[in-house]
Amino acid sequence: MFYQEEFSQKERVILKKYFTNIDKPVFALINLPEVVKGALFARYSRSPKSLRRLFLDEFLLHIEKKQSDDVEESFLDISRAEKLYDRVFSEYGDDSVAQLGGAHIACEQASNILTKILEWSRLGSYLEQSTRYIFYDQKLGDKYRYTIPSEILNSPDEVTYLNGMEDLFEIYKKSLGELIPYFQKLFPKKSSDSNFVYNSTIRAQACDIARGVLPASTVSNLGIFATGQSYELMIMRMRVHPLKEVRDCAEMMLTELRKVIPSFLKRVDVLERGLKWSSYFEKNHQNMKDISDNIQASGEDILDVDLIDWDEDAELKVAAASLYPYTHYSENNILKFLKNMNQEEIENIIRNYVGERENRRHKPGRGMERVFYKFDIKSDFASFRDLQRHRLMTIDWQLLNPNLGFEIPKEIIETNLEFDWNRAQKISDKLFSLLSSYGPEVAQYPVLFGHKIRYSMQLNARAAFHLLELRTTRQGHTNYRIVCQKMHKLIKEKAGHRVIADLMNFVDHNDYDLARLESSRSTEKKRNQK
Repeated sequence: MFYQEEFSQKERVILKKYFTNIDKPVFALINLPEVVKGALFARYSRSPKSLRRLFLDEFLLHIEKKQSDDVEESFLDISRAEKLYDRVFSEYGDDSVAQLGGAHIACEQASNILTKILEWSRLGSYLEQSTRYIFYDQKLGDKYRYTIPSEILNSPDEVTYLNGMEDLFEIYKKSLGELIPYFQKLFPKKSSDSNFVYNSTIRAQACDIARGVLPASTVSNLGIFATGQSYELMIMRMRVHPLKEVRDCAEMMLTELRKVIPSFLKRVDVLERGLKWSSYFEKNHQNMKDISDNIQASGEDILDVDLIDWDEDAELKVAAASLYPYTHYSENNILKFLKNMNQEEIENIIRNYVGERENRRHKPGRGMERVFYKFDIKSDFASFRDLQRHRLMTIDWQLLNPNLGFEIPKEIIETNLEFDWNRAQKISDKLFSLLSSYGPEVAQYPVLFGHKIRYSMQLNARAAFHLLELRTTRQGHTNYRIVCQKMHKLIKEKAGHRVIADLMNFVDHNDYDLARLESSRSTEKKRNQK
């Protein structure tokens, strides 16, 4: 089922020192300094290589040189720590100790359905292979980079699915071939631009457009760092997921993590602990599915981005919360005092609290967490993938389906690819209908990145500063920039929180043609100055 990467005998010997296995798509890193692991994962997100190949090609020299210089490594005796952990965790039930140890793990050849499930947990760090920098036009073995759902293996429908997937990736490949010269002609290279800056910008622009025809079955590589507690909860949920791909990944994760942090995962398959917890998740999931089958709501959706709930007294509450740590009064008493002030005085408190921000990384204080906004959003799946990564909020989403709409970018029409993209939609629709007999979860695999998905986002004002300012920068993808621009406008106009919205002064409402070019130029300039 998985493409088997080939390594020489010498490479296999080396890899065994640093990876928990060399023949599975899920593995953990061992015997590496934290700084090397961090750099390796950072490089991973912008490379088409597997983590092990990337390590051999780009990181091995440093490690091997260090060892050849006879630098002695210090190995700690961990037996005492394990005994202490077992005593505190098992005898006293103090779950907080499960947050004190963590591990890096790589999950490769994971569908874009699986990656969203892996990234569901808030308490974890994730770095996913980017569709903006990687071409998906090369095959892994004898097929393109997509997952075959285990549910259809060896069934009469498998061949139909395979043929459809191959056709979709051929359309993607053809789209890249047309879009790159299209953008090169539209935005000619300037003499001041290096080949690296120009080519990477054109490449990203082409990928941004072409990814709309990729299916959700497209595989990705995902690097994760999390605590033992986070992995425990993640695996317990995944073990009872309706999709076999998710359940299989959970078992592989459990096997590999027990090689590096075994003490933290002892409860996962204990009858009265982890198994009972998983059963709780499974029963609740089934109960809600049964109830939802009887829901028949009516009404027409008008807005793709709508603010559906917010705090009416937001600015007054932010002012009180911002003053709270500087006084000795209760917040209720501060609120009573502030109610006697006029609007201008309240605004002055908030503006002073936020201060003069020189860039978007200058975040306001926690007083901005006092109020919230809830949005109901319908956007393309590709944009959702980017926005879903912001875990300091409550985000929930519906299953993928092709019925909410699909927009063909103007660049596709201008490159005479509209017929191909219409054919891609028909292939997706056919496969969705075919796989629906295996359940709505399995039917998601052929849905395209350009298809729309519905999801809700609830976040406080402080998180809104971060999300909206980051995702509207000029190098951001056009589609999610539009979503965040609309969110900002709704905070200001529908909620009426003009002061809070105006203080998000790095939200960019401009439109750009070749969005990443200035960013790439700036990055290269900094690189050359080092």
